[in-house]
Amino acid sequence: MNSYDVIVIGAGVVGSSVAFHLAQLGAKRVLLLDRGTIGAGTTSQSSGILRTHYSVSENVELARRSWQVFNNFAAYVGDEDASAGLVKCGYLIAAPESDKLGPLRASLAQQVDQGIPLEYLSAQQASELLPICRFDDAAVIGYEPEAGFADAYMVATSFARSARRGGVTVKENVNVNRVLIENGKVVGVSTSAGDFACETVVSTQNIWTPELAAWVNVPMPVVPERHAVLALECEAAPYTFKMPVYKDLGSPGMLYCRSYGGNQMLVSEGIVGEKLGGPEAEQGDIPLDYVAEVGEQVADRFPAYGEAGLASSWTGVYDVTPDWNPVLGRVPGVQGLIVGYGFSGHGFKLSPTVGKVLAQEALGLATDVSLTPYDITRFATGNLLTGKYGLGAVS
Repeated sequence: MNSYDVIVIGAGVVGSSVAFHLAQLGAKRVLLLDRGTIGAGTTSQSSGILRTHYSVSENVELARRSWQVFNNFAAYVGDEDASAGLVKCGYLIAAPESDKLGPLRASLAQQVDQGIPLEYLSAQQASELLPICRFDDAAVIGYEPEAGFADAYMVATSFARSARRGGVTVKENVNVNRVLIENGKVVGVSTSAGDFACETVVSTQNIWTPELAAWVNVPMPVVPERHAVLALECEAAPYTFKMPVYKDLGSPGMLYCRSYGGNQMLVSEGIVGEKLGGPEAEQGDIPLDYVAEVGEQVADRFPAYGEAGLASSWTGVYDVTPDWNPVLGRVPGVQGLIVGYGFSGHGFKLSPTVGKVLAQEALGLATDVSLTPYDITRFATGNLLTGKYGLGAVS
């Protein structure tokens, strides 16, 4: 049986980041496994938006550190050919007089306290940045100039490529059948390619985490939720790369929008999605009624988009925890098992720093950011990490 120091299960953007950081931190024998290919699961479905706006201060710190990586990605991974596909266009978030106004004010103030570059804009200033949008009802508008969007698949494959150069063994199209446990300790994993010995496993299995929970007999609350993404085209009002990402807290679906392809609008809702009965990364159906409903919300904020056409659409699946925040760290009762799951739509934004802190934890090092708030025991104790906005993909 081949033996490794650490085995990482799941080669999406988080798992690939873990593997890369393990190599960077000096781990010599690391194995990265995936049931498919690098970044081809839920990572490839990401909308790619990068922001540090969160109402949970711990998430702000993870995002702040991750932004520094995205902003200097090729140098960070040591590969001049690597690219995150970064478009630094800024991030606007606005709310009218509503129940979202208080959380927005508090979250913006918290970002400032944490050292995030942030501006408060008037409706006129916001219109200059995003002229296709109306802001006449906005009571507060925050603008994060050091934000934008990038390509999650490119980031995952770049992390994996650099991990390989650092000595990590990567095996794709390998199913993990179970984690091997003896006397409460991890001793390896059993896979479709054979058994591999190790004393430490880092699971980033995303929507497949319930499989892990069954293997080790530990509850790991997580539900797969499908979310639809639309690409709308309006020749009269193209959404260009220079225009910022926009979060509309005043719309029923708390829409988020960004440029797609340099002239289309990528748009999706930031609320609870369609709960699935099990892990399904395959594309789901998007009813025309849903397209029309989202189109009405878009047209209310972007008037010219009343005449927009649907250029394309797809679905993505979130791994959602009861408080819409991730679980990071060791699993009590199973020595050598570390998890990173339940990102609830935040995974790509946080992936560089999450990968580093999980690697640090796996190697017994002090973590750059405390994992205590993300501990799995919070679900049993009721000490949930719920954001000021409530449940949904703002957190």
